[in-house]
Amino acid sequence: MKKFTVQVIAGANVASVIVMLLVGYSDRLNPTDHPLLSTLGMTLPIFLLINLAFIFFWLIFKWRMVWISVCGFLLAYVPISIYMPINSQKDIPEGALKVISYNVCSYGGNYKYEDGFEHVRDYLFEENPDIVCLQEDVDTWRRYAFIHYEKHFAHNDTMVIANTSQSFNALGIHTKYPIIRRECIPYQSEANGSVAWWLKVGDDTLIVVNNHFESCHLSSDDRKQYRQILKGEMSRDSVREESKMLLIKLAEANAKRAGQIRAVRRYVQEHDQYPVIVCGDFNDNPISYSRHAMAEAMTDCFVETGKGIGLSYNQKAFSFRIDHFFCNEKLEPYYCKIDGEMDASDHNPLICWLKIRPKH
Repeated sequence: MKKFTVQVIAGANVASVIVMLLVGYSDRLNPTDHPLLSTLGMTLPIFLLINLAFIFFWLIFKWRMVWISVCGFLLAYVPISIYMPINSQKDIPEGALKVISYNVCSYGGNYKYEDGFEHVRDYLFEENPDIVCLQEDVDTWRRYAFIHYEKHFAHNDTMVIANTSQSFNALGIHTKYPIIRRECIPYQSEANGSVAWWLKVGDDTLIVVNNHFESCHLSSDDRKQYRQILKGEMSRDSVREESKMLLIKLAEANAKRAGQIRAVRRYVQEHDQYPVIVCGDFNDNPISYSRHAMAEAMTDCFVETGKGIGLSYNQKAFSFRIDHFFCNEKLEPYYCKIDGEMDASDHNPLICWLKIRPKH
C-alpha cells in the first residue's frame, strides 16, 4: 500500500510538471487560432506553487523523489525567468534616459484620493524623468493639465484615441525633448490605441511608442464574481458557469490584442534604423502571446534588467504585471522596476533607465 501511494503521488507530481510546462510555454500560441488556450499563462503561479509544495512533501517523506519537481523547474526555467526575473542591478551611467510608463486611470485617484491628478503630478515632478508616457491621460482639458506639466516638461502632447458615448481615452507624452512628429498606428479597436512620438534627443531621433492595448472588458460584477470564486463563496454550478463566461471574455480580448500587437511590431520593424521604445499598458500578463510576440522583435527591459514579479496592476485578486517596456538593439537598458509605493491609480508606474548606443 505504501509503494502504491508513493506511485500515485509521483504520478500526480509528473502530471503537475507537464501541465506547468504546457502553461509556461503557452505564450507561443496565437490567440487568433487558440483563443481559450491563450489564457492559460495567467495560471502559471498556481502550478509553480503546486510543484513547490511537492518538493516540500518529498523532502519530508521520500527525498529521493524530489527530482521530479526539480527537473520540472529546470525545464520551466525560461517562463519562470520571464514571470519572475532575478537580475543584479547595473550601475546607471551618466546620460541615461529615465522613462516612466504609467496608466493614470484618468487621474481618478484609485478611489483613494480626491486630488488624484495632483498626486500623479507631484509624483512625476519628484521622480524627474526625461520622458513620461501616460495611458488614460484623458483629464488634460478638464484640469488644464498642460498648465501644470509645462512647469516641468518643456514638451507635452496628448492624442485622443477614443471619443464615443461609451468610452473616452487618450495617450499622452510629457518630455524634456522636442517632439518632431506623432502618428497613430492603425489597428482595429473601439477604445484603445497606440501612438508613436518622434523625439529629438541630442543628435538622435528617438521613437517612443505609447500603447494601451485591448482591455479584457470585465465589468465590476465580473470582478466581484471572480473574487467570490477565489474565496470559495459560490456554488459549484455557478463557479462552472461564471468561469466559462470569464474565460470567453479573456479569450476574445486576447484575440483582438494579437492583431494590435502585430501592427505595432510591424511599425517597429519598419523603423528599425532608429532607436525605438515600446511601452504601456498591454493588458496582458508576462506569460502571454502579447509579451512574447513583442519580445521576438525587441528586448523586454524588465525581463533583462528587472527583479521579482513586478506587479503593475494593483487590484486585489487581479495582481499581474500587465505593463511592459521594450527597446530595440539601438538602446541599452540598465534597470527597470515597478514602483509599488505609488497608489494613485489601479496601475503602478513602470520606470526604466536606458541609453542610446553610439553610432558605428
